[in-house]
Amino acid sequence: MSKNLSTTNQAELTPLRELSAWVGSNPLLTQASTGNTSIKLEGVLWIKASGKWMADAIREDILIPVDLAEVRECVKHKVDPAARFTSASIETAMHAVLPHRVVLHVHCVNTIAWAVRQDARVQLEHQLDGLRWQWISYVPSGLPLAREIEKVLSVAVDTDVLVLGNHGLVIGGEDCSAVEALLSEVGRRLAIYPRQAYRPNYDALSEMTDSSGWALPDDEEVHALGTDAISGVVLSGGFLYPCQPIFSNSSTPEVFRPVACPNPRDQWESRFRTRPFLIIERYGVIVRRTITPAQRAMMSGLAQVVQRIGSSTPLRYLSEEEVANSSSTIASRYRELADASRYSSAR
Repeated sequence: MSKNLSTTNQAELTPLRELSAWVGSNPLLTQASTGNTSIKLEGVLWIKASGKWMADAIREDILIPVDLAEVRECVKHKVDPAARFTSASIETAMHAVLPHRVVLHVHCVNTIAWAVRQDARVQLEHQLDGLRWQWISYVPSGLPLAREIEKVLSVAVDTDVLVLGNHGLVIGGEDCSAVEALLSEVGRRLAIYPRQAYRPNYDALSEMTDSSGWALPDDEEVHALGTDAISGVVLSGGFLYPCQPIFSNSSTPEVFRPVACPNPRDQWESRFRTRPFLIIERYGVIVRRTITPAQRAMMSGLAQVVQRIGSSTPLRYLSEEEVANSSSTIASRYRELADASRYSSAR
C-alpha cells in the first residue's frame, strides 16, 4: 500500500506519534517495544510496526499502513492478520476489531498488578466504577484476543476501556486527546504505591561483578527483586504475564527464583552461565554484560509490578499451556527484538 499521505492524514498522524512517544517514554506504561497504538484513516489502519519502540515515534517512522477491510476479513475467516502483514504489530487484529478511531494498548505496571489477581474483576468493579470498561480473562495475543474482544463488544458496544487479565490495558477513543485523558483517569484510579525495598548490598555485588561477565543493572530499583522477600515469593509462584518467558526456555520460573549469595570459591559462574540475570536473595541483582536494552526494560517493568503486589494477594499465574502458547508467539517475537541490531547497544 502506498504511504503517500494527504495533508489531512499527515495532520492526523502527528498527534498519534506524539501520544505514542509520550506513552513509550514512561516505563510505568511501556517497556521496550511492548504496547502499540493505531488510528483508522480512510479505510487504512495505521499501526505501530512490530519491533518498534513507541518512545521513538517522533524521530522514527514507527507506523505502517494496512488495509483495514483486509485485516477484518482475515479475522472473519479466523486468520491472524499478523501472519499476513508480518511487519505489523502482533495485536493488529485487536486494533482492527475495536470500533474506535484511535486505540492504545499498554503494559501498564499498575494495571498488570491488578490484572494478575484472582479477584481482579471484582476489585476493578470498584476501582473503575462509572467508566465504560470491561474485563477480559487471559487469552493469547493476536487473533484469540481479538475474537474475545468481539464477543465482549457484542454485548457492550459502548466499551472504551478493556483490562486484559495477566496482560495489560486497552483504551479507545475518537481522537488522541480523548484517549490520553481516559488513560490518565484510569491511571489515577489504578495507581498503587510500590512497596519500599531494602537497599542492595553494593559491596558484595561489586565484588561479584568485578572482572567478570556480570554487571550491575542500570535501574537501581531492579535490585528489589532480590532484596524484597515478598517479591521473591511472588516470583517463585510462576509466570504472571507473557513478557516473563522471554528470559526462560522453561515453563517454570526457575530463572526468577532468588538464589543464596554464591560463595566466591564455588563455580557459580559456570553453574548460572545460561542465565541473563541472577537474583541474589537479600543482596540484589546482577545481569549479564550481554543483556539487551529490551531485556533490561522488561526487568525494570517486572520489578515495578511485583513491588505493587501484596504478600496476601491472591494471584492467578499463567498455566503451563498458556506459557507454552506465549512462548511460541509473544516470547519468540521479543527474543528477536532483543537480538535486533537496532538495540544491540544501550539506548
